[in-house]
Amino acid sequence: MHHAALVHGAHEVGLERAHLPVFGLKLAAGAVSQVPGFNNARGRVRALGLMSGTSLDGVDVAVIDTDGERIEGFGPAATYPHAESTRELVRAVFGATTRNPATDAAEAAITTAHIDAVRRFAREEGVDLASIDVVGFHGQTITHRPQDNFTWQIGDGQALARALGRPVVADLRSGDVAAGGQGAPLVPVFHQALARDLELPVAVVNIGGVANVTWVGEGGRLLAFDTGPGNAPIDDWVRRFTNQNFDVDGILADRGEVLGSVVKGFLSSSYFLELPPKSLDRNSFGFSFPISPKVEDGVSTLTFCTCLALSVARAHFPAPAQTWIVCGGGSRNETLMRWLSQLVDGQVTTGADYGWNVDALEAQAFGFLAVRHLRGLANSFPSTTGASQPIVGGVLHQP
Repeated sequence: MHHAALVHGAHEVGLERAHLPVFGLKLAAGAVSQVPGFNNARGRVRALGLMSGTSLDGVDVAVIDTDGERIEGFGPAATYPHAESTRELVRAVFGATTRNPATDAAEAAITTAHIDAVRRFAREEGVDLASIDVVGFHGQTITHRPQDNFTWQIGDGQALARALGRPVVADLRSGDVAAGGQGAPLVPVFHQALARDLELPVAVVNIGGVANVTWVGEGGRLLAFDTGPGNAPIDDWVRRFTNQNFDVDGILADRGEVLGSVVKGFLSSSYFLELPPKSLDRNSFGFSFPISPKVEDGVSTLTFCTCLALSVARAHFPAPAQTWIVCGGGSRNETLMRWLSQLVDGQVTTGADYGWNVDALEAQAFGFLAVRHLRGLANSFPSTTGASQPIVGGVLHQP
């Protein structure tokens, strides 16, 4: 089935906002809470944020100046691809729940990759590490199972602090999970800062390995959750059947046909019936493809499912988003952006249209979160992760 027919069919069977309740979805206005007021600003802090996502593209490095509430300015940003040996070590421990020699090896490789990336960044971008007040270190997620009160981001924050000679805030998710939260997404409070001067409500979408959305409303209202798969299954498929690492510009997706039977199975997931906040692991969704599908059809189908899950997410918004601002690697996928614009209400645009560095956004966010940790400001809230109370996440490591 071609994507255009599926788009039409999606509206026919009720995937438009007005008909979504037939799938058992209900508006989650009650889940939205007022984000508590921030503490008074105590001056600008220069932070360096580090991010390595589940797509395993590489280490994103970015500098941000902030007081933990307002964004005062952005510094340079860059991405340093992971060595294939590092990717292999990490992929081998996806889903691990106990420390063992394999996870130790993966953690050592990830830590070294981040140290090397920061040193290279400082050298090439002319950043004096002595000017960095704090480093926000996400680490590398290998397992995320909040339903089991478990999340694991490998990476040695203490070793990073010693190597760089700077304070490091790491382990930003586990405190939220311990408080009954999903541990994700953590970037909504940063999205709120970015959207401060925009016409609200807006939906800020990040399409990394997993896709997530932050609904930002008037008066500091936030609602955030993972919507469904992002780039991870698409990239995995492309790597499996081609010599590419991802679908450049969405060309393969545009050439293929969307397989309706796969989409139907995808929509049967109980995840779409759950009220937010909620979160996913990169491997949360399985896709049942027919035997020997065309490569392009697989890419097309997986891309459409990412868009469809974002469309379904609208049912949870307290009010329609005026604008959808797409960030992350998915924002450069022209086919994905076109299909998403056909499936949702409101204008679909990219963070780049607002001057945001869509490739650096998550790294900037973790620098921002590190500053909030220093200020004692919450990084997650009941309306963004489902935690029992606002949580000041992270562990501070001194060099």
